[in-house]
Amino acid sequence: MLDGLLILLAFQFAGELLVQTLNLPLPGPVLGMVLLLAALTTRAAILQRIAPAANLLIGNLTLLFFPIGIGIVLEWDRYAEHGLALLVSIVLGTVLALVLVTGLLKLLLRSPS
Repeated sequence: MLDGLLILLAFQFAGELLVQTLNLPLPGPVLGMVLLLAALTTRAAILQRIAPAANLLIGNLTLLFFPIGIGIVLEWDRYAEHGLALLVSIVLGTVLALVLVTGLLKLLLRSPS
């Protein structure tokens, strides 16, 4: 399992290194995930090595939300001050995303005439 975690961290590091070296306008971990996807599609052996580490990380994913919760509690005054704007933007963003995804799904599932 340790080797799987090291492989995941190596891909994240490789993505970060490429972004810093090539001055790319995207986050390093995102590029690392793209590299990992490319490796997983070409080499099935990597999947078997990282699967235990990935399952462990997914199983403990809720632990990663604690810092967010603490940040919300510590900045509660700011959220209370801008609460209405946050609520409106979250609701409108969700509705817009649902409409766009529904339209895209209808377009993709349209049977050829």
